[in-house]
Amino acid sequence: MRNSIETITSLQNPKVKEVTALQSSSSLRREKGLFVVEGRREVERCVESGFRLRSVFYCPALCRHFPIPPEEVMIFEVSEAVYGKMAYRGGTEGLLAVVCGSARDRSLGALDCNGLGDNPLIVVVESVEKPGNLGAMLRTADASGVSAVIVCDPQTDLYNPNLIRASLGGVFTRNIAVCTSAEAISWLKARGIRILTAQLQDSRLYYDTDMTGGTALVFGTEADGLSDIWRRAADAHIRIPMLGGIDSLNVSVSMAILCYEALRQRHAVRQSDRYGE
Repeated sequence: MRNSIETITSLQNPKVKEVTALQSSSSLRREKGLFVVEGRREVERCVESGFRLRSVFYCPALCRHFPIPPEEVMIFEVSEAVYGKMAYRGGTEGLLAVVCGSARDRSLGALDCNGLGDNPLIVVVESVEKPGNLGAMLRTADASGVSAVIVCDPQTDLYNPNLIRASLGGVFTRNIAVCTSAEAISWLKARGIRILTAQLQDSRLYYDTDMTGGTALVFGTEADGLSDIWRRAADAHIRIPMLGGIDSLNVSVSMAILCYEALRQRHAVRQSDRYGE
């Protein structure tokens, strides 16, 4: 039996107001254990990752191919005006969902349960404030196949709508843990994972640094860099050469450079082992 579909045309409908409130308030997201996902691709990745949809809103004028969700999901057909009020950003294909946020364990213990392999490549992000930056980093983490992302002392929640959109759903496809910096350092040290901090001071060039074993690449904020606790815990400090007048890159760009250097080194080792060099 298919879901029944209710039509909403009023901007004052309580369900519309709830969605707009969830989009703008991190405290409300935490309180209700709900968040909003926009776009067909992002909703599909969310469901594939084990999250449960509570309700789906779609606009027929914008959403040409609407996948019918499971029976227990509430479905609402909305006008363009209503969808425009609910959507955080334009161009989200006329489809959004309210999602129950308690389906994923974001603890460090969950990373062990999921299995990280023999030589994991882990990205650690400390106190990143801009959800767009963190979203872009999660997108890069997915593209480069990192084993896990550890978000330390976060200044934004993982279900911020801008973060979800910037990650293209990468927030659902990666192993992600949220913890304090002290907890992350203890966890990495206990597993023999080498800590490499990205910083300009007292550092060596990144391509002269071995990343073939278990490695954690650690990034701080663009404004303040990493805190002293990470500088002291590091096994090596690495830097990307800066040849112009600006002394830093966007943190998501820096991450991409270092992650793909790690992949390059690991590929070279595999090729060497394969051909007995």
